[in-house]
Amino acid sequence: MLNVWRSVFIGLMLFSCSWAEKPYIMVDLSQQRAYAMQDGYVLFEGRISSGVPGRETPEGEFSVLQKKRYHTSNMWPRPNGGAKMPYMLRLTNTGIAMHLGHVPKRAASHGCIRMTNGFAQEMFKWAKVGMKVYVEGDATYFGENARDNDYAIIEIH
Repeated sequence: MLNVWRSVFIGLMLFSCSWAEKPYIMVDLSQQRAYAMQDGYVLFEGRISSGVPGRETPEGEFSVLQKKRYHTSNMWPRPNGGAKMPYMLRLTNTGIAMHLGHVPKRAASHGCIRMTNGFAQEMFKWAKVGMKVYVEGDATYFGENARDNDYAIIEIH
């Protein structure tokens, strides 16, 4: 019986260790990239396009509030909406989400985080409702030296 309790205790200790952290999404506005993170490692990453000046993507800690494979905006274009937002991960109740969209090599959205084809589908499949999303950086610092690859899967050893 002691071995059973020892196993339970060790399991709980491992579950609560910081190195066994929950998965999360990191969005770097300065690099116009998003990262799927788990246990301190990048699982995969891809290019994004964030909000333009005057409609900047907000920085901060968010949670995935909703996932919706097929979504239509009720805000954009103004006044009645209608913009397609496939593979949508809602971050706020005020119109900010991550979704598949046009991703030029610059900030170009009304505040959402647009993801490239392939990357959006992978992120949608991987992300869970309630997952943390950390958005940081400043899109005005995104320069010509940005990486050109659209999407990468990084092998963990």
